[in-house]
Amino acid sequence: MARKHQRSDRRHIASERISILFDQASRFFPEDPSWSDRCVILARRIAMKERIRIPCELRRKFCRNCYRFFVPGVTMQTRIHRSRVVVTCVACGYHRRYPLYRNKS
Repeated sequence: MARKHQRSDRRHIASERISILFDQASRFFPEDPSWSDRCVILARRIAMKERIRIPCELRRKFCRNCYRFFVPGVTMQTRIHRSRVVVTCVACGYHRRYPLYRNKS
């Protein structure tokens, strides 16, 4: 029983660190964008090591192809096309599509 408790504590600490790293990434971006990219990479490594998912609102803050931190108008381009939000990474050109509306079913 103690082993499961220890694992849940580690996962809780890891999720806190991931959110802290994304906060730091947004603070570091005006000074040096490569620091914020490094924070994203570290957050991903922590999530993979502890086998936890990065929350949806944080997952949308970086490119899934090149792991670049997204800042609207600087490192990402946002468009609406056919009831979808299309996010394009400026660095690598990767497109990500999100539904504009959620179905009520």
